[in-house]
Amino acid sequence: MHYVYVLKSELYLKYYIGCTGDLDKRLIRHNEGLSKYTKKYKPWNVIYSEAYIDKFAAFRREKYLKSHAGRNFLKKVWGGSSIG
Repeated sequence: MHYVYVLKSELYLKYYIGCTGDLDKRLIRHNEGLSKYTKKYKPWNVIYSEAYIDKFAAFRREKYLKSHAGRNFLKKVWGGSSIG
């Protein structure tokens, strides 16, 4: 499986959208500071995820969620919360 996920920083108003083959290990890497962007805003929690069998479908969805339309979709999921 491949996962598209949204992380939210526990301490800052920051979100991160990513894609991975192992969501649990990826979250650990984010929280250990092994990602350039996310290390500044740790700790992180997964607040949304979707599973895909096809890796390329997951990458397409990640790209969509990072777009303006995708961010609007995520805002609707959380009732207007800011996804930056």
